[in-house]
Amino acid sequence: APCRSVLTVACEQTEVLLFDPISSKHIKTLSEAHEDCVNNIRFLDNRLFATCSDDTTIALWDLRKLNTKVCTLHGHTSWVKNIEYDTNTRLLVTSGFDGNVIIWDTNRCTEDGCPHKKFFHTRFLMRMRLTPDCSKMLISTSSGYLLILHDLDLNKSLEVGSYPILRARRTTSSSDITSSGSSGPRAVGSPCHQNTSGPLSEKALSRPSQREGGSPRNSLEVLTPEVPGERDRGNCITSLQLHPKGWATLLRCSSNTDDQEWTCVYEFQEGAPVRPVSPRCSLRLTHCIEEANVGRGYIKELCFSPDGRMISSPHGFGIRLLGFDAHCSELVDCLPREASPLREIRSLYSHNDVVLTTKFSPTHCQIASGCLSGRVSLYQPKF
Repeated sequence: APCRSVLTVACEQTEVLLFDPISSKHIKTLSEAHEDCVNNIRFLDNRLFATCSDDTTIALWDLRKLNTKVCTLHGHTSWVKNIEYDTNTRLLVTSGFDGNVIIWDTNRCTEDGCPHKKFFHTRFLMRMRLTPDCSKMLISTSSGYLLILHDLDLNKSLEVGSYPILRARRTTSSSDITSSGSSGPRAVGSPCHQNTSGPLSEKALSRPSQREGGSPRNSLEVLTPEVPGERDRGNCITSLQLHPKGWATLLRCSSNTDDQEWTCVYEFQEGAPVRPVSPRCSLRLTHCIEEANVGRGYIKELCFSPDGRMISSPHGFGIRLLGFDAHCSELVDCLPREASPLREIRSLYSHNDVVLTTKFSPTHCQIASGCLSGRVSLYQPKF
């Protein structure tokens, strides 16, 4: 929770566990929170939180009355994997393996649910995130594409072909831009131009860019983030997180053959395109590190620390604390000219199974990790 009063844990077998993170005591088990695996939990404020599940529903809960749900939300047709929340508009945003991003109006919530609408659809959707200021939506796909909706307006539903779109770009490093000179970042083909596995239709991608000379709402940029060692092979973006100050995005990528995993940091590059007639490439690879190839087939959720100086990443049967340099400096203070390795600050191993998730406390020096066998570990430094 934002106030650190409770730690909630999403479990595979329909359960949600609640702990006191200070005393590490188990508070309560919601034994039938859903009818299938619970995938994600998002606090809307200090007492209200939402859960989503493979049973295709989202549930709202109140910490003051956990015997019953506030309401159940129906709208997805497949596993619901991600929940985001816009605190300004009080709109709940969810995404699932049906490819849909759905908006829920929690301002008009009743026992029967909330008014909702489909906001966006793309194939092979894996994860969806909002930037801290809710000015952008990022969507990752299992086919290796990263979609960015700029100048976000959640009140406007989108249909394929009805919004300004940028052609697919491969993200660049500083050396790429330098070597390409005035021709701008290196482009790749449209995601679906000759490949039916891409997220959007060829018709939609053939629309001319409308970003030059203006900034229309919900303009879409399609990127193929460059992953070290994967230049000639496809990859799946399994985990997607955002820097707490909105400076960068953090990706966990695995090769299509599932024999390599990487953690990569991409800086947001705002401003005009490299040249006026060229689509903007909004992300630049700044740091990366290869991960332990343990627990193939499972998604490992990593995270930034609340101040954005450290990354906690599942690594085999433990977690690694990673920094942009050995002194845990701010990202903006140590941006390299070329992509550099993330620095391992500390490794913590206390599990007997593959760690799948990790999270920093929003207010205290504490980290939680959870593994495949169900064990939850809490760590805090000794001063």
